[in-house]
Amino acid sequence: MQITGVNAASALQKLPADFAKRLWAKDPSLWKTDEGVQATILNRLGWLSLPDDMPKVAGLLRAFAADIRRAGFTHMVLLGMGGSSLCPEVLRRTFGALDGGLKLFVLDTTDPGQILEAEKSIPIKKTLFIVSSKSGGTIEVMSLFKYFLAKVEKAKPGAAGENFVAVTDPGTSLEKLAREKGFRKVFTTPEDVGGRFSALTYFGLVPASLLGVDVGRLLERAGGFARACGADIPVEDNEALVLGAALGLLGKAGRDKVTFVLSKEIDSFGLWVEQLVAESTGKEGRGLVPVEGETLGSPKNYGNDRVFVSLAVGGKHPAGLKALEAAGHPVVRIDLADKYDLGREFFRWEAATAAAGAALGVNPFDEPNVSESKANTSRILAQFEAAKKLPEETPFLKTRSVSVWADKDLRPAESLEDAVNAHLARSKAGDYVALMAYITINPANHKALQILRGKIQSATGTAVTVGYGPRFLHSTGQLHKGGEPTGLFIQITAQDAKDIEIPGAGYGFSTLKSAQALGDFQALKEHGLRSLRLHLSKVSSDLAVVAKTIRAAKGVLSKKK
Repeated sequence: MQITGVNAASALQKLPADFAKRLWAKDPSLWKTDEGVQATILNRLGWLSLPDDMPKVAGLLRAFAADIRRAGFTHMVLLGMGGSSLCPEVLRRTFGALDGGLKLFVLDTTDPGQILEAEKSIPIKKTLFIVSSKSGGTIEVMSLFKYFLAKVEKAKPGAAGENFVAVTDPGTSLEKLAREKGFRKVFTTPEDVGGRFSALTYFGLVPASLLGVDVGRLLERAGGFARACGADIPVEDNEALVLGAALGLLGKAGRDKVTFVLSKEIDSFGLWVEQLVAESTGKEGRGLVPVEGETLGSPKNYGNDRVFVSLAVGGKHPAGLKALEAAGHPVVRIDLADKYDLGREFFRWEAATAAAGAALGVNPFDEPNVSESKANTSRILAQFEAAKKLPEETPFLKTRSVSVWADKDLRPAESLEDAVNAHLARSKAGDYVALMAYITINPANHKALQILRGKIQSATGTAVTVGYGPRFLHSTGQLHKGGEPTGLFIQITAQDAKDIEIPGAGYGFSTLKSAQALGDFQALKEHGLRSLRLHLSKVSSDLAVVAKTIRAAKGVLSKKK
């Protein structure tokens, strides 16, 4: 690892000299002094033991994968959210289905179009469903489970449980349900490992083994790096602590937009590390803003709030990093020998995030603001069940194809162009814009979002993030509400072409997704955050219309570096 643009020795002074020893001793006082909070932190430090503990189950996982193949399964669908789904999604995109492995679909959504597309792509009888939830009661996961259980019961009367596996904590309602329904296997994970730190538990390793990934090799890379960051390693040689301390120091100095530049082979790693960094550090009015999936530009495109982190397979880092360094931007370079070094990176970033949290003065192991949108969603669903319709406020503006809502501080506008640009004109140096899209993830929609992202970044000079709902609620949602109030939020919703019912719920997935969007928009406004909601008629074409309305936001570009 190489870091330029920040003094490592100065950064390490933000951490106690004995940080490594106390970290490996699982000392919660590294982060907070309150005894009650310390007890909670202590129950979130089990990830430190995983590189030693999990290799012991590698043989079990190989045997399980072989049994699944012998049983004739060819596909698997993982039903999960946040920490339960993002590592499997990274592994799916990075490795694909290796020789003899099952083809994986990850459903971390309530979008009916996405669910129906996955359903059309699988042979129900030969598909293994992995129901993955740490708490055992995540609404998205359990809704998806009910839907696919009904499909399998119809295809295999009396034997549906054979097609299901559960991954959860001991004693959860999901574990009980799995045993009642006769699931093929129940994997219980350590209770002292938080969801976003669970990549090296069964949450990540079960789907990895079924893909055909050599989990022993993945864990070996993690273990080797963990030992290189051990309690007795001099702090200046401890790469994870140096990285975390540097990010904390830079964040405090205003360079809080951690911009990931990733080799094509591992470009999905940004999805996982985005949740880890955002949900761990974004609280108490502080935090690091991870920026993933952004096209690397020239120095003129960026303000003074950036630090660039490049992870390159084979050490082939983009040439553009040199110009960014010359312009004064801090740059981190991390070399990967091959894809299996992701095992190392999972652990590196967990340890670095723990150190960054200490440097920033926050507890990286809680997520105090995540429950707000969930509570709003539950209230809205209750209102729907009573009135048979969702509670909708009068639009701020309504055009032929787009309806607009906004926070109370945005002045009325007569056109979509005026509304969007008035919102963006509120940006200033050091802000970021978050696009929060409750739409189907497909190539056309993603391309349109990326074009819109580029237009906003060029016009405002701010970092622009893209998150798909409800996935981001379990990822960057904590940062949005709990971090520094420097975000401008643009929520994007759309009318679904078709809804599908959730068995026994009294509403469908489209209604659930809409309630989640409304609940999150309410939470943003309750925090007094600058927020705009765009409801589209035709997603990709309307996104293109919005992109064409973007004008340069006065007073922002002139403040860039």
